[in-house]
Amino acid sequence: MAPRTAATFAPPIPQARKWLDGVTFSPERPLINVSQAAPVDPPPRALRQAMADYALNEDAAHLYGPVLGMPELRAALAEDISRHYGGSVAAAQVAITSGCNEAFAAVTMAIAGQGDEIILPTPWYFNHKMWLDMAGIRAVPLPVGPDMLPDPDRAARLVTDRTRAIALVTPNNPCGVEYPAELVQAFRDLARSRGIRLIVDETYRDFDSRSGPPHDLFADPAWDEVFVHLYSFSKTYRLTGHRIGALAASPALLEEAEKFLDTVTICPSQIGQFGALWGLRNLGQWVAGERADILDRRAAISDGFGGLQARGWRLLGLGAYFAYVEHPFDMSADELARRLVREAGVLLLPATMFVPEGDPTGARQLRIAFANIDRAGIGALFDRLSALSF
Repeated sequence: MAPRTAATFAPPIPQARKWLDGVTFSPERPLINVSQAAPVDPPPRALRQAMADYALNEDAAHLYGPVLGMPELRAALAEDISRHYGGSVAAAQVAITSGCNEAFAAVTMAIAGQGDEIILPTPWYFNHKMWLDMAGIRAVPLPVGPDMLPDPDRAARLVTDRTRAIALVTPNNPCGVEYPAELVQAFRDLARSRGIRLIVDETYRDFDSRSGPPHDLFADPAWDEVFVHLYSFSKTYRLTGHRIGALAASPALLEEAEKFLDTVTICPSQIGQFGALWGLRNLGQWVAGERADILDRRAAISDGFGGLQARGWRLLGLGAYFAYVEHPFDMSADELARRLVREAGVLLLPATMFVPEGDPTGARQLRIAFANIDRAGIGALFDRLSALSF
């Protein structure tokens, strides 16, 4: 086995699913699965029909396409980003990738080499850490504060001559928190002052609770000298299985990323790209409804958490698809998560999957991915957690 791959931890979500082996759940008390944020429903029927027609009638749907994506989709997304953030983005600054994870991998391969460093706030998105490990790039942990937000001053003390980037996720996975615009700007200013990149994964931007642009980085005419924006169509249009992500960066950086993309997937899925393009052109109102549903579920978490809080639980972060909580029990979060499957019929992820080994916060914290349960499901989840008495 390759040493770097062998030393990388196993994918957390498949590992957690193994906890279900041999466990049965009654119809009266079904499993409440809050382990993953991926939508469980298919795209809206109109989108599926458009994709089916494209697959049937367009020969190009089944052929190789441009490595950096369909020109029409790149242009449409550039226009969408410009409108959403109040900035100016050109099609030449946008690339389409086979999922947002590939976008992250392509960028890091373009800017960092073996032994270089990228700063990741912890709790981190585990796939970012896994990729850096396998690429031989050192992930430098930046512990967040009690508000689940990273501190630019603390990050500045971690920058070395091997640092190539700081990578943020907002709205955050796993903590849910939305990074204030001023905080994102402070990290941009830090990156610019040190001659490094700021990578911001905004997979969940369409479910941000704030009105208006979440930050103004795109309003800077020289934004692409420092800033790299990552995006995903998976959650917005329920296209998870089609693996369509994107990145916005300087044309020079995209030229380097293209080398990686050409050797890995050659081009993104044509049918998936068409679906994303059709969604951008036709599903604005539908996405607004999806966002309203997510915000209602977020409100249900906030409104109903008082009962758990009275039993010693703490709500640390909340937003987009996730709630990040601290449990009150005298056991590790990993042990608790395993026991919850059998004793409460709940599958969620422990913080040990989001922090470096030995980090004490991993013993106390859990992630709840609530996007696939409604208000009634959230109430049932809280009832089961409230009834625990370990």
